[in-house]
Amino acid sequence: MKVGFTTPTPLQLDQFLISRKTLSPVYPGQFGTRLDFREKLNTPLTGKYDYDERKVCLGSGPSVFATAKAAIRNWKMFPPNWTKVYPDNAPITTGQQVLVLFKLLGVWWWNSSEIRYTIDEDSRFGFAYGTLPGHVESGEELFLVEMDEHGKVWYKIKAFSRPAYLIVRLVYPFARSQQRRFVRESMALMKNLTHNTADHG
Repeated sequence: MKVGFTTPTPLQLDQFLISRKTLSPVYPGQFGTRLDFREKLNTPLTGKYDYDERKVCLGSGPSVFATAKAAIRNWKMFPPNWTKVYPDNAPITTGQQVLVLFKLLGVWWWNSSEIRYTIDEDSRFGFAYGTLPGHVESGEELFLVEMDEHGKVWYKIKAFSRPAYLIVRLVYPFARSQQRRFVRESMALMKNLTHNTADHG
């Protein structure tokens, strides 16, 4: 984790990203977002994780799915007014590391994550990334778009997490409120991005 009061420059982000290259995810329950959260008590996840799973219907048809898939591929599901992904053109591939920055209370919070697995099927596309050491949280998050058998296109966010630092535990209610805020705004953003798609239902 790193904090800053000014908008980071590309050079600063590059240097920070390079400094994280030797790190690997170490949180318990890796790949846990593949599991059914209804069975979470029987998984290897431990340590009082919070579990979140939300989805929203974006519309219907292949065009909506293609638009949503492109948005995920290009990291467009992150609210730009207070979040930043670097590099913003990072490929969706297993092992790819990215910086995820959040601006809260006038401060930029720098964190790094690594894509743990990807999903690229005819009717499903997405990825899950896990936190690297030094992240304010410990856990994993899945971003997924899928088209069901009725042609409806869904955007899903699924995650488990727990505070990794004492300061985050001390402001736990605020941290959780910002996690929920991110989910709400990400889903609204995805709906907006697909709203004018031709076969939107």
